[in-house]
Amino acid sequence: MRIIRLSKKREHAKNNRVKLVKGGAEFFQILLQLINEATDTIHLQTYIFDNDETGRMVTEALKTAAARNVKVYALADGFASQALSKSLIVTLKGTGVNFRLFEPLFKSKAFYFGRRLHHKIAVIDAKFALVGGINISNKYNDMPGSPPWLDFAILAEGDIARQLCVLCRKTWKGFPPLQPKTKMASCKDNRDLFNFHEAEKGLVRMRRNDWLKGKNEISRGYLRMLRQASSRVTILSSYFLPGVNFRQSLKKAVKRGVVLKIIIAGKSDVLLSKSAERYWYDWLLRNKIEIYEYNKNILHGKLAVADGAMMTIGSFNVNDLSTYASIELNLEVHQKEITLETEKMLDGIMQRDCTRITQQAFSHSRNIFTKFNQWISYQIVHTLFKLCSFHFGHQE
Repeated sequence: MRIIRLSKKREHAKNNRVKLVKGGAEFFQILLQLINEATDTIHLQTYIFDNDETGRMVTEALKTAAARNVKVYALADGFASQALSKSLIVTLKGTGVNFRLFEPLFKSKAFYFGRRLHHKIAVIDAKFALVGGINISNKYNDMPGSPPWLDFAILAEGDIARQLCVLCRKTWKGFPPLQPKTKMASCKDNRDLFNFHEAEKGLVRMRRNDWLKGKNEISRGYLRMLRQASSRVTILSSYFLPGVNFRQSLKKAVKRGVVLKIIIAGKSDVLLSKSAERYWYDWLLRNKIEIYEYNKNILHGKLAVADGAMMTIGSFNVNDLSTYASIELNLEVHQKEITLETEKMLDGIMQRDCTRITQQAFSHSRNIFTKFNQWISYQIVHTLFKLCSFHFGHQE
């Protein structure tokens, strides 16, 4: 029996402005601009930091920032970022960039035991923050002849960035506490350039999952969202394998009359996981939950919107690995304008780039062999997730 310690209630940060950012060129242009305009401190923490064109572009920006005496701290997961060469890491450190790998208990090229650093965050001068599911890699950037994987982030300015800066300092370790009266470094006014939304009463909240610290805030936030929704919920999730509690909450929401739509990967970089997902299609459809498979490219985003009033976005995948094994980070935003904008964007994705899976079509696509393959895939993935800290392949 798993025992999770409930975390203390975390208040919403006030005085914030927010903007939804799509992965690809838009995301990396904003990230590079923030790095280039940083005057005091940069925290960059990511699961994957690849040594490709995108990785080198971000690396050069970090080195340039360090050369003008900005304090730069970059932390990458020791398993997912093991392709980084030792020479590159040495070069980074030699130019003044504080670089560290977050090491699991044991790892090889195929698996590891221990927590993994799965969140993706950049905090600039304790004033601006980017939080989402986007790694530092060509897969998430617009490259010649290769569109990016579908993903999103939130750009935030205000008190929430200060809270996220404190989190980054704690994750890095070795920092003295940030003093309450510390003045935030000045940044250029990017109001017009970034086209921020003014968050109503600044309602933005940091949500975390970390089993070692007894944190399951994101998981509980999803369940609360489903419990409190009155009309509609749309979930976009890669690697969608909801656990027992999540499935019960989905079922109860539909019984109350909530329209539930799930956008799931049609193409996947983890074929075993995709086959396991389809094992649950029949259950979802029987419970009147709409399924949309995204087929334009690989779906990697992780977000949900409810009732045109709130949204959650970050690194959290709806499965037991994110719930019980990884260090995850989401932002929960209560702001009607950005939530309605996100709902409209998701509706467009469903109409243009997705195939709706109906009960009839799904039943006709299955035979005894596909049913068995989906069942055995689910059993394998479920068993691996039960081990919690055991990682197979790449769930990015």
